Amino acid sequence: MNINATLIGQAVAFFIFVLFCMKFVWPPVITALRERQKKIADGLDAASRAARDLELAHEKVAQQLRDAKAQAAEIIEQSKKRATQIVDEARDQARVEADRVKAQAQAEIEQELNSVKDQLRAQLGGLVIGGAEKILGATVDQNAHAELVNKLAAEI
Repeated sequence: MNINATLIGQAVAFFIFVLFCMKFVWPPVITALRERQKKIADGLDAASRAARDLELAHEKVAQQLRDAKAQAAEIIEQSKKRATQIVDEARDQARVEADRVKAQAQAEIEQELNSVKDQLRAQLGGLVIGGAEKILGATVDQNAHAELVNKLAAEI
């Protein structure tokens, strides 16, 4: 065997093998590699978009939380003002009611006082007539002297 013929035969076989691989094997392998590369690039893009979306969501949640806290503080302030207003209104109503009750009690006292004065005048008139009877020693007609008794009671 000749080494040169073997080397040339092996070179021709290798050349045919390379052509066969370039024609039938490499295109599917390169296509698969490109698809894999594209999937990896799409995955990396999706991951970076998801990271940005997550960051935006965190910022949005933080903003909503700040807004909710501000709104809660405003509601609390309004409720404190309303509570103060209700207390003031209740105090004013209580004051008005107390004044009304006081005026009513004053009127009742005045009415009771006048009633007692009238009763005392009537009793005093009876006592005066009784005293006059004893002093004069005779009966005094109360009906006849009613005007005189009323004048005396009014003076007292």
